[in-house]
Amino acid sequence: MNAEILCIGTELLLGNVVNTNAAWLSQQLARLGINVFHHTVVGDNSQRLEEALQIAFDRADLVITTGGLGPTYDDLSKETVSNYFNRQLVLHQPSLEKIHEFFAKRPYSMVPNNEKQAYQPEGAVVFTNHSGTAPGAAIEQDGKVAIMLPGPPREMKLMFEREVLPYLQKFSDHVIVSRDLQLFGIGESLTEALLKDLMTSSVNPTLAPYAKEGEVNLRITASAATQAEGYAMMEPLMEKINKLVGQYIYGIDVPDLQTALVTYLLEHHITVSAAESCTGGLVSKSITDIPGCSDIYPGGVCSYSNEMKMKWLHVSPATLQIHGAVSEETALEMAQGIRQATGSDLGVSTTGVAGPDGGTAEKPVGLVYVAVAGENYQHVEKLNISYGELTTRSMIRQRATKHALYQLLQAAKRLKR
Repeated sequence: MNAEILCIGTELLLGNVVNTNAAWLSQQLARLGINVFHHTVVGDNSQRLEEALQIAFDRADLVITTGGLGPTYDDLSKETVSNYFNRQLVLHQPSLEKIHEFFAKRPYSMVPNNEKQAYQPEGAVVFTNHSGTAPGAAIEQDGKVAIMLPGPPREMKLMFEREVLPYLQKFSDHVIVSRDLQLFGIGESLTEALLKDLMTSSVNPTLAPYAKEGEVNLRITASAATQAEGYAMMEPLMEKINKLVGQYIYGIDVPDLQTALVTYLLEHHITVSAAESCTGGLVSKSITDIPGCSDIYPGGVCSYSNEMKMKWLHVSPATLQIHGAVSEETALEMAQGIRQATGSDLGVSTTGVAGPDGGTAEKPVGLVYVAVAGENYQHVEKLNISYGELTTRSMIRQRATKHALYQLLQAAKRLKR
């Protein structure tokens, strides 16, 4: 089975809302072994929606729509799909009762327009909306399948996972599973050069790199009869990858660097703290974005001025006078100072020139020092973060933050208890 995802809403075309639904649905369908060959976005216009639906079914067996299931006059998904299949819209009593229950629990009243959402194509499979008022539906006819889902991502995802996923299982005789390997400290070009032979020779499973901001993601994908078989097929390839670029791999199937870091710290009961200058609290924010961080992160200091560095982090006045605030020596003393102040196992610091002003020939914009200090460990990394004319203050701070998180993770692995 091949599929097309048809997202409906003028707000998507105007850029007022980012279309995350298509990407998420593609990922879910891939796991079922259902190929997605096209994404289409169309506004709230009946004629254009009819045309888009016709084109979609000319080239796909399955069309999944999102949006257009609301109570207003311009919510046209059900009407258009029903017309395509020559079905009448009929009242679905369980859906109407569910809508009444929804409003009974809230301080605002149901209006007649909401009843429109309870009308479904005759003979359709109806999907319950567990967090809103718009039910979904599926129609099967003449080898074609249409699935209509609500537009709000929270409602759409919950409906898909609870209702649509079991429904779709019957259309797939195999599954596609993936593993994501996250790398840091190596660029996409070098990664591809080191792994090119594996990428070109691997058919099932396949191997492909995807660049992220300051990182590289390697995706291994296998097609198999079952998930267990697919994951087993990946193991030999993962071992080969590990031999070639294993030193850069910081996580497998983790969403980001901070999640990998905090997860590791929690597992090994290692505490960390941060002293930040140029990153302005982004290191602390990244760590504290992750649930459970309070067990491993007692706190940090954002010390922009030299006075703050001396008062709170005990950076030596002589160090600042001789080497300056942006220096290897100051970075190391900041990391040592925050570790001592908080009693953490590891302290990390950042100091640099984030720009756009303040750079010199000796210390240009983009120069950043990241230091990590432990009881028997210290390391300072010098960074020159520059993208030419594209360099921005935000980019420098974000990239420096990632380096700080990565250096913390590497230090924590040395300290593992």
